[in-house]
Amino acid sequence: MPFHPAYLIHGDDHGRIAERRASLRQLAESAAGTAGVEVYEADQCTPEAVAGALSAMTFAMGRRFVIADGVERWKDSDVAPVASALASADPETLTVAFFAREEGRYKAPPKLHDAVKKAGGKIAAEMNVKPKDLPSWVIEQAKEAGVKLDRNAARALIAQVGDRQQRLVRELEKLALEHGKGATIGAEEVEESCATSAERKVWTLADALVDGDRKTAVATLLELRQQGERITGLTYRMAGKLREAAMVADALAAGQSRAQAKKLLRGAPWAADKTLAAIEKRDAESLRRAVAAIADLEVETRGGELSEDTEAIRAVLIATR
Repeated sequence: MPFHPAYLIHGDDHGRIAERRASLRQLAESAAGTAGVEVYEADQCTPEAVAGALSAMTFAMGRRFVIADGVERWKDSDVAPVASALASADPETLTVAFFAREEGRYKAPPKLHDAVKKAGGKIAAEMNVKPKDLPSWVIEQAKEAGVKLDRNAARALIAQVGDRQQRLVRELEKLALEHGKGATIGAEEVEESCATSAERKVWTLADALVDGDRKTAVATLLELRQQGERITGLTYRMAGKLREAAMVADALAAGQSRAQAKKLLRGAPWAADKTLAAIEKRDAESLRRAVAAIADLEVETRGGELSEDTEAIRAVLIATR
């Protein structure tokens, strides 16, 4: 691949910057071998050392690479020797990559930006996105990956895998591979694709408890146990879902509107609609009994007389009564 004479990768998304550095170093070593890559980092990353590396005469064949990691601690007044060396360097045989992990007052110096631009280099900012802007960012990243996500799907992806931008990009790439370029992906497809088999079954179990679907709840519980899932881990998810459902049922019973009650539910809007419909089929008292049954299960699994599986099935039967 063709290399630019210089790169400046800067920003406050330190994880993404580390990925960019690792990727560039791997490409550099593939092109020039380990002997053709010089790395200056931490205390070694000084303007004098980097300027010396850029000005050094070498008899090596092919392109040389210089990596300077830590330039956010340079001052504008430090840049002059580096800018001079960069201007004199042969762009056909030398590439320098500057990395700045910016934070607070530590920024890549403006004169370094200018020097990289003047050398015909490439500058990339890797910035953390504010939480309120993250769904829009995910939608734009999805377009770059070749798929289309609506806002509900973007929110579902964030809820499923977290707010780390690198992880979100990886998941979008996986979605593009699974569904194909040009696919329109909704919240349900996101949750189905980005969850493990065990996670999907736990959701099914929790939903069945809220719905009062005894057959599905018991069958799913047994499947999860056969997969090696622990009762203590399952009770946490079951109890959380049922407590949320009981709270919504109480809100509806107290006269709150459906729209007001829906705001109490976490997750994507389509999932909230599904849960709300299930809650409306049951009365608040039955859901409170279900919460109590799972709470009793938590106690019994810490040393009760019956086996964990027996206690779990008994709790599920009571919860779906």
